[in-house]
Amino acid sequence: MSQSRFTQVQDGILLGATQIASPNFNVRPPDTDIQLIVIHNISLPPSQFGGGYIQQFFQNQLDWSVHPYFQTIEGMQVSAHLLILRTGEVIQFVNFQDRSWHAGRSSYLAQKECNDYSIGIELEGSDDLPFEPEQYQALVEVVHTLRQAYPKIQRHIAGHSDIAPQRKTDPGPYFDWQLFRNMLAKYK
Repeated sequence: MSQSRFTQVQDGILLGATQIASPNFNVRPPDTDIQLIVIHNISLPPSQFGGGYIQQFFQNQLDWSVHPYFQTIEGMQVSAHLLILRTGEVIQFVNFQDRSWHAGRSSYLAQKECNDYSIGIELEGSDDLPFEPEQYQALVEVVHTLRQAYPKIQRHIAGHSDIAPQRKTDPGPYFDWQLFRNMLAKYK
């Protein structure tokens, strides 16, 4: 397998990822260990890719007048630690040492408020379209590196729909969990 683009996490920064700061974060509760990765999907407008709208949204710079859908999310302040574009490019918006606003009301293994102890990874995608091979490859590389930096993660990887099942459906039926797990198991 080829060399990973993401060799390490240094002071909460994923080396090799593009850095774009989001203002939508706060500090994690004291003495909180990172122990979960949450996988999401996002597209703006829904099921449309490119255009930089996700990046603008996470930076509170989205022009709400550009598309009617944007008016339905006007004023929302959200973020994720990472976004993986359709091309496989990885963008980091929030330092891993900080709490990004990706999960909302959530629970994992009876522990509430997943934002407190998780890393949120958004895949540019939707519930009704397959993801790209480049995204799976980048996700595997990122998760491998994160598990080395934060050993409590190990196998604690969930979809947004797993931690907020009454509210969320992402990463959706087109996210191939088996493919992802098989690729991750083979990754060295």
